[in-house]
Amino acid sequence: MPEAPYPIRYVAKNMRLDLRLIAEMVTPGARVLDIGCGDGALLAYLTAEKGADARGIEIDMAEATRAVAAGLAVIHGDADHDLASYPDGAFDYVVLSRTLQAVERPREVLRQMLRIGRRAIVSFPNFGHWLVRWQVLSTGRMPMTDTWHRAWYETPNIHPCTIQDFFDLCTLEGYMVEQWLAVDERGLKAPWKRSPRLANLFGEQALFLLRRG
Repeated sequence: MPEAPYPIRYVAKNMRLDLRLIAEMVTPGARVLDIGCGDGALLAYLTAEKGADARGIEIDMAEATRAVAAGLAVIHGDADHDLASYPDGAFDYVVLSRTLQAVERPREVLRQMLRIGRRAIVSFPNFGHWLVRWQVLSTGRMPMTDTWHRAWYETPNIHPCTIQDFFDLCTLEGYMVEQWLAVDERGLKAPWKRSPRLANLFGEQALFLLRRG
């Protein structure tokens, strides 16, 4: 059997910020589907540390292969076309981390997530952050920041949104926001918990825990 590429404790310490925050939201023993799971770092942590039944979908074949080689339950697929094959209520949590802005039909993907899962956890970079606004205003060009770090002709992002946009979509669809937070790339949680407008201006990325209304 191939060895895991890195120890679980190391993964937990070095996982991307939003994945660490997502892991905090998942209850022990939960059934989890991670859409766009990459090499499976979150799945490995949830399985080992929280006893979760954690599964993943990944569109990048190389990443999916790496996750399978590490013994994780990952299949090759994508959010836009493969979620319809899952039965209603199959999972406790369906996770979409930094992928919402890269799917073709984000509204439909969210609907599918909350059909097959009791709750959905979504993280995304905030296009409303003040530095993004300033770069567009001052240079007239697409922004480049620590979060938005690819040139416009290389980025997979086709539906960038702001924190306020996402709140509006949740209201439109009737989703209940159980938790939400805005953070910067250093891991500091923004102190504007009761002010989506300020979070929309100063939060570099956002994290939402949703359920059906």
